[in-house]
Amino acid sequence: MKRLIVFLGNPGKEYENTRHNAGFLLCNELFPALSWQSKFHSMYSETSEYRILKPLTYMNLSGTAVSECTSFFKIKCDDILIVHDDLELPLGKAKMQKGGGLQGHNGLRNIKERVGNDGFWRLRIGIGRPKNNDVRLYVTTPFTKDEAITLSHVFDKINEKRQFFYEEWEFSIG
Repeated sequence: MKRLIVFLGNPGKEYENTRHNAGFLLCNELFPALSWQSKFHSMYSETSEYRILKPLTYMNLSGTAVSECTSFFKIKCDDILIVHDDLELPLGKAKMQKGGGLQGHNGLRNIKERVGNDGFWRLRIGIGRPKNNDVRLYVTTPFTKDEAITLSHVFDKINEKRQFFYEEWEFSIG
């Protein structure tokens, strides 16, 4: 059975290079040549190993797409990987883990509600916390030039570890 990788983000040009779209950005980096179709309220594709989703429901309603896909293909929670931005990790850090707290991430919360379980795998991409605590504005603003360079190094390292999806690990750049 193919495993499912869900890359979280927000659709639309205005969100394209924002911190909340770290998942979408990584997907584009790891799978640049995929052929996409509209399915499960998402952009959907497959490789020989994975089913891949980029939900188009906006971040906070990502559970709709995930539950439709997992129900259709009868995918177990152990075979789901959610790739998302994480305020609790500093920029330059990434962590692969199974389960764990939702850390206030509304996309993860909605997935848990719709799937009925939070035991899925997570690839947490650190974006750090804003200094002024305006989280909503922070996650919807683009990465600075220096942050984009750091993120590119993080993505390179994740690409090296791609064979270890579904195993716990973490690293920091810089």
